[in-house]
Parts: sequence; structure tokens; C-alpha cells
Amino acid sequence: MSIELASYGIKNSKINYQLSPEELTEKMIELGQGEITSSGAVNMLTGEFTGRSPKDRFIVKDEITAENVWWDGNINIPFDSDKFDALYDKVVEHLSNREIYVRDAFACADDAYKTKIRAITETPAANLFIYNMFIRPTEEELKNFGDAEWTIINAPTFVADADEDGTRQHNFSILNFKRKIVLNGGTGYTGEMKKGIFSALNFIMPVFRNTLPMHCSANSGKNGDTAMFFGLSGTGKTTLSADKNRRLIGDDEHGWTEDNTVFNFEGGCYAKVINLSPEGEPEIFAAIKDGALLENCKLIPGTNEVDFTDTSITENTRVSYPIDYIENIAVPSVGKNPKNIFFLSFDAYGVFPPIAKLNPDQAAYLFISGYTSKVAGTEAGVTEPQTTFSTCFGAPFMPLHPTKYAEMLSDKVEKTGVNVWLINTGWNGKKERMSLKDTRAVINAALNGDLDNAAFKKDPYFGFEVPVAIDGVSSEKLNPATSFDSTAAYEANAKELADKFKANFKKFEEFATADLLAGGPTI
Repeated sequence: MSIELASYGIKNSKINYQLSPEELTEKMIELGQGEITSSGAVNMLTGEFTGRSPKDRFIVKDEITAENVWWDGNINIPFDSDKFDALYDKVVEHLSNREIYVRDAFACADDAYKTKIRAITETPAANLFIYNMFIRPTEEELKNFGDAEWTIINAPTFVADADEDGTRQHNFSILNFKRKIVLNGGTGYTGEMKKGIFSALNFIMPVFRNTLPMHCSANSGKNGDTAMFFGLSGTGKTTLSADKNRRLIGDDEHGWTEDNTVFNFEGGCYAKVINLSPEGEPEIFAAIKDGALLENCKLIPGTNEVDFTDTSITENTRVSYPIDYIENIAVPSVGKNPKNIFFLSFDAYGVFPPIAKLNPDQAAYLFISGYTSKVAGTEAGVTEPQTTFSTCFGAPFMPLHPTKYAEMLSDKVEKTGVNVWLINTGWNGKKERMSLKDTRAVINAALNGDLDNAAFKKDPYFGFEVPVAIDGVSSEKLNPATSFDSTAAYEANAKELADKFKANFKKFEEFATADLLAGGPTI
């Protein structure tokens, strides 16, 4: 099959359309843009940027977005429509008269929401990423694909002129809702493409489809119960949702419909591989094979073996692979009957317990707050865990005012009676990270119903309910105060974190009900 790109302004290019993973891998090797590892996966370097660059992500301000987008100036940064058109013309001129790669795919696993995506990429690696991460059409679907609803244009070697083009610096990721384009340039980090489409859906789904978009992973149990795991990159969404005893729905981005169905936006997984091992994360480790795309990994000198402990390029080493590389998956990537929601927080203060149960008011408060820590490497310039409040556990990708998403979640929690849990995947008082073994144990206790009739005690600072005992987890670990050198040290950290919650929430107080405010810290 072939395709023409004149309608996009791209001329005289050699177009590689819908190449297979094998063909794209061969192109990468031929161009010196990748190397085959011992597992068969190909490893690439993304260059200057090894993570997203949030300050260089823009939304075109026009009649569609002007009154709907939350223009906070920090997350949703406006971009002039005329400037976009001029920059777009420069990017497609850059892509003309050269060899490029085009792929048609879908977003949204629920047929009622399926969205046609076309990706035009400068490199075969970016095209392989699109193959892995979006939903792959059948031959029949491809034959009848027609025009795409959204287009990704990715040109990592295009360098913007900030003064002339209206960007902050030479790289950019811009959403245009009127032209339905995600325009990326100046960065080889593939995650900008997937987060561009996610950001678009985070506008489209609540505004036009009455569906809650969520930065979460999801899986389902043998009884058909669905669990969702909210959290920023690095807090455990991908790892914890890949469970041999549960069917994976998706690892990062989902929609929750008005008829109580949860569906994956994507067709693949994008996992961090720092310190990856077959013992700790067997499902992900086994997925690193032919067709998988590793990013910024180092090989053991003299071999083609990946050293997953090497962070000399970045902490944010990654792999993308099709979701069916995980053995136990939901087909299609849809779940019903949500029973448990887990908020994953990397608590750098060490005062949150491994697990706590939240009432509806606390759930809404914690969701709006989105407390966690940015984990090293996920964003440019982040080298140590940094305490942050990322609204809805995904503020960098949420175009609307945070209260819109929080109201939708609160409504669904109230109507469905879903259990909401807080999980600390971060530090204890000694700055030791919670072990994956203990985290899985507390989550399994919730999923299996072991905590339905358990004894709880109220946290003195935040008011949520903490289990007194869980099989396989020591009682000391369930009580964060025991990990501090003194009671005074624990109290000081707890009070400081509570104060940070309250200070952060001030910007939402004018929209908050008395019930919502009651979900905050109790001191």
C-alpha cells in the first residue's frame, strides 16, 4: 500500500508507509540509529532530550480552546495560531525531499470511541514507537482507513528559532485542536508523541464525550473486577498493573465512560527499565524481545547485553512494546465493574503508610492534590525525587481546569462505590524505598478482599484509615513513625507535609465544597 502527503505540504519525499517492525529495525541499523541487543530488542539513543520537556509544550489558543482550556501559564501555555501555521510550514518543508515514515493507527480500544491517528515521522525509530504504542489496524481496517482524525508530525532534527517561531527554545510540542495536529520538533524523545495524543484526548473526552480521561494503568481479575492505578511516571503504574494473576487492560492512559466501562487509549506499554530484573518484574522483562524498542540503555562493554543498572545516560531508561507482548491481557483492552482505585504517591517525606483507605471526601481531595514526587530522569533537569502536587496525577497533560476532572471522578466514586486506596511507593523515614514485594502484598490484600473486614486505625495527621495488620507485611512497616529516629522527627515531617497540602490547595478553595475541604489533613 502507498500514501500521498501533498495535502500535508510534504513534497518529493520517499515515503515508507506501514513498514513492519522488522523493516523499521533494519532501517534503524542501516542508518546507525540503533543496535540490536541480546534479547532481540533494538536500543536507540534519543539525543539531547531523554525525557519530556514540559515548559516547551504548548496549546494553540483559538475559538475551540480559548474558553475551555485552563490557561495557567505554566502547564497549558498558549501558542499563537498564525505562529503555528508558519512553524508548521517550516517543519513540513524540512520533511520534504527526504526519506520519511508514515503509519496509520488507532487510539481508544472501545469501538465507540476509536480515533484514527496518522503519524508522519522523520525517523524509523519514532515510527516503530508508534507501531508499539498505538492500536494496530487489521488489514481490512487499513484498507478502509481514509482520512485520519488526528495527525502527529515528528521532526527531531528540526531546530526552531525561538525569536522567529514563538517557541521558548529550539524544541517544541504543540497541540492544535482546530487543525487536529500534534507538532513535535527538536527532540528525539518519543514520549512526547504519546503524551501529545493523551493531552488531546484529555480535552476531547470530557468536553465532547462525557468520559473521564485518566492517567492510570488498569487490570481486571478473574471475577471481572477492574482496578485502576493512578500516578506520575516512575511511581509504579506499569509495574503494578503487570500482574500474572490479573489481565492487563493498559499501563498508562484510560477513559471511564458514563456506562461504567474502562478502556485503554493505547495499544502498547512504555515501561521504565531502570534496575529491571526477571525476578522483580518478570512480565516486563519477558516483553523485551524482537520488535520492542529500548531507549537510552547502555550495553555491557564488549557484549550486546543490556546493563539495566546503568544510569549514565539517564535514569529514565525505557522500553516500548505492543500490549500483547504481555501474556495475560484483556482482549479487547476494555474492563467493566471497577472495584478498586489506587493512588500511587512517591512520598519523599516518609510519613505515608504503604496503604491507607480513603473516604470519598479524602479521595476527591487527594485526587485534586495529586501529591507525589517527580522521579529522577522522567523530566529534563530532574535528578533527585522532587516533592510536587500534580493535579489528577497528571497535571502536565490536563488541558481543562483540574476541578472538572475531580468532579467527574467524585461522581463516579459515589455512584459505583469503588474502594479508593492511597499507596506509598516512595520512602520511609530512613529514605529507604518501599520494596516492590511489600507494595504488591498490600495491593493484593485490597484486591483479594482481605481488607474488607480488617481492623484499621486513623492516621493522626491526615485522617485516612491504615490497616493494623496485613499478612506478609510487618506491622512496623505499616506504621511509618517506626522508621524515624524519633517521634519528634516523624511529627515534624508529617506537619510539614500537611502544611504543604494546605498551601497547595488554597488555589482550589474557591471551588471546593465543605465536604471536599474536610478530606484534607486533620491538623
